[in-house]
Order: sequence, then structure tokens, then C-alpha cells
Amino acid sequence: MKRTLGILMAAGILLAGCGQEEKTATSANKEVAGKKIAVIRNLASDDHTKQFIDGAKAEGKALGLTVDTFLSNGNDAKFQQLVDQAVLKKYDGIILSHGKEDYSYNLVKKVADAGIKVVTFDTKSDQNGKVLDHVVATSQDDHALAELSLDALIEDKTQPVKVLKLWVGPGFLPLDRREEVFKDYVKEGKIKVVETVGPTNFEDVSGDVKKKTAAVLAKYNNKDIDAVWGAWDEMTKGAYLAIKEKQAVLPIYSIDISNQDINFLKEPNSNWKTTAGVNPRVIGITDVRLLAKQLNNEKVPQTYEFKPVQVKQSDLKKDSTMENLSQTIPSFGDTGLFQSEWMKEKK
Repeated sequence: MKRTLGILMAAGILLAGCGQEEKTATSANKEVAGKKIAVIRNLASDDHTKQFIDGAKAEGKALGLTVDTFLSNGNDAKFQQLVDQAVLKKYDGIILSHGKEDYSYNLVKKVADAGIKVVTFDTKSDQNGKVLDHVVATSQDDHALAELSLDALIEDKTQPVKVLKLWVGPGFLPLDRREEVFKDYVKEGKIKVVETVGPTNFEDVSGDVKKKTAAVLAKYNNKDIDAVWGAWDEMTKGAYLAIKEKQAVLPIYSIDISNQDINFLKEPNSNWKTTAGVNPRVIGITDVRLLAKQLNNEKVPQTYEFKPVQVKQSDLKKDSTMENLSQTIPSFGDTGLFQSEWMKEKK
């Protein structure tokens, strides 16, 4: 069920980088140092967002950039307003995270048309498959994330596995991509959806899903649901707490990762078995590097997908955190992706 998209993107990255000489550290510093960038994210200040923002700010500081950060807490009107304000303030570069699909292309185009360099994360910036000029579109490999989590869920279980599904959409680009794979597993008879739970209160996703999961659990007996699948860890946290309070034996498999997720995975007799994810700090770091490369007039790919890892309970030590998880899973750390020579010299 592996997709060819990742292969095609990888080929595109290699072609985009061919024949481009890196600038010297001195000339790069003159081009980039002192430039102002804005990081605008359409999510609340949860642990995942904090890691993303911290990575972006740390890398920006290391490269001599001024980094301003803004959160819109899932409020689409506020998100668009923040972007409009950033354009008026004439930032040199902008990172846009989690804009909704129905308006994002036009919003990104407005920024690019203003001559501002753009990197997007999980935000639509293409039309008919063509990404806008002066824009780099980054995302997690959502198909791979879904496959990792669902393969773990169905392993050693009688199929179809009866699933309580945690999902919201359509309209959330990464969740819509994960849904494509989920539908394939349903069609192939590997899983069967008992019920779907999703938030309506995006200022308290976990609390909202906790209440709704508790209501679902009250309707069914132990044999009606085999497992829980969470398309987004912020929803999964709520379901985990509801299941824990009910003292139900119901394994959970999810996508995305944070310190709180790791703590829940490590709890004694935890129902949360695995989560597939990408290090959000590394995403923040890498998006800033891609923006800095654009400001320095270096070649960059039009698209890039971050490759996920599967984190199992058995991978975790007593002291495991997002900060040291790469000691157990090396690919989880900063591997220097898109790090130009002059960037290394700035460290």
C-alpha cells in the first residue's frame, strides 16, 4: 500500500539541488543576518506546538534571524488576519502552519505576491499540483503515519478489527491524507468502524474528546470495540483519559507525539500502545532552514515530506522525553536536514 509520492518528491529534491553552489559563510551572513521572519500557526499552544515553535526560534536565533511567533488557536479568521498583518509589516519571510484547505492557497499566494518568501507546513499551497513560486510546502508523510499506526493496530488481532475512530474533517489537510489510508484499510476488510469521535471545541480538543469518548464507552460492552485509533494525538489524549477513568482494557494506537503522549505511554498498564510521529522541534528547525536558504537565494525543493517513526512502549525508558528520544530512536533527532555549510559555521 506504499505510495509513490514520497519517491517522486525525493527525486524532485535531488534535481532541485543539482548544480547549485553554496554561498560562502560571509556572503550568506550578509544576506540573512538581521532579517525578520514570522511563524504563524493555526493551532493552540499545546505541547506539539510548543516544540515546533521552540525549534523554529532556536534555529532562527542561531542563524541571526529575528523570529516572531503567533498562534491563532484554530480560529481561521484570526489566522488569516495574522497573515494579513504580517504582510503589512513586511516580514522578509513567513512560515505558515495548519491553514485550512478552503482558503489557504489564496492566502499563501497573497504572501508570495507581496515578495515575501514562504514555507508552509500542513497548509495547501498548490493548485492543480503546482506549488506557488517562492514557496516551499512541507508536511509530514501522512500516508506513512497512517500505515504505521494502523499496521500496529491490526497486528495479531482478528480482522476486521472493531475500531473507535478519533478523527475530524474534512478540511484538515493532514487528517484528510490520513483518512485516505484509513478508508483503504476499511475497504480491504482489515478494520471496521464502530463509531467516530471528533472535537467541536478546538480550544480544548482533549477535554472535548474525553467527554465524547466517555459517552461512547457507556453505550457498548467490552466485546463491541477492539481498539482505538487516533488520527491526531491531541484527540487521543482525551480518549486515553476517558478509557483510564472507566478502567477499560482497550488498546490505543495513534499519530503524532509529544512529551505528554510519552508520559501516558510510560504509565503502568497504559492502554496507549504506540504512536507514529515526526519530531515537531525538527520540523520547526527545518522549516526555518528552508526559509533561510530562500533568503540566501539558494536552491530549495518545492515540496518536502518529513518521514515518521513508530514509537512503541518498549522503545521508552523511564526518563524518555522528546528531548532525549533520539538516543533510543536516532532518526528522531536533528539530522542536519537542509543545513548549508554556512549554517553549520553559525552553530
